[in-house]
Amino acid sequence: MPISPNQGSTGGGTLVTITGTNLANTSAVKFGGKSATSVTNVSPTQVTAVSPSGTGTVGVTVTTPGGTSNPVPFFYVGAPFKSSLGTDSGPLAGGNTITVNGTGLSTATSVSFGGVTATPTVTSDSSLSVTVPAGAAAGPVSVSVTTAGGTNNGLSYTYVDTPTIGTIAPDEGPTSGGTAVTISGTNLDSTDSVTFDGVAAPFSVINTTTLSAVSPPGTAGAVDVVVTNPAGSATAVGGFTYVTGPGI
Repeated sequence: MPISPNQGSTGGGTLVTITGTNLANTSAVKFGGKSATSVTNVSPTQVTAVSPSGTGTVGVTVTTPGGTSNPVPFFYVGAPFKSSLGTDSGPLAGGNTITVNGTGLSTATSVSFGGVTATPTVTSDSSLSVTVPAGAAAGPVSVSVTTAGGTNNGLSYTYVDTPTIGTIAPDEGPTSGGTAVTISGTNLDSTDSVTFDGVAAPFSVINTTTLSAVSPPGTAGAVDVVVTNPAGSATAVGGFTYVTGPGI
């Protein structure tokens, strides 16, 4: 007498289908010592029932005028607990794969990002990976994981849009470096790095449209300035010019 699914939430409410023989006129379905909250005779070979609350592994039995069946195991699963996301931000377009760490994740069937669901790949009871779907807009969304034990919320993921560079001021400085510049643009608040001709520059985020940075040493001439965030990079081609000091 197989049942499907054979596991469900400790809080109950799982609709299970029981298949067997001589199931007509079923009068009761029990999960361990508890009666199912709802029983429906579908046919002489099939009955549906809604599991009551419970814990651990219990035997499911069906009672008809002819007697009570042998028990078939049903496993109660606790709701998942998510402890962290491997990466908590990424591009608005989605497509990047992140990990979710926690407990009770072995039966995960979906991960929701602000209501948009994705199917995970379960690594273990404490870890899964999932490809992030595209977001509707830049900003934070809630993340929830659904398993046989229920749905758990509590984590946040931030969608980030690609940065742009509008102006760099001043746009020139000595080859020795040390020039404080202001970079204006959009989506700059999640900046990971700023480079001048491929050399990392110290920077600080002022707000979503402004960065301050200090030019590293470089060679004379115009160089590209690149701003990078989790969604991608913006390049100001020839955006800063290194100038050689005067000599006498």
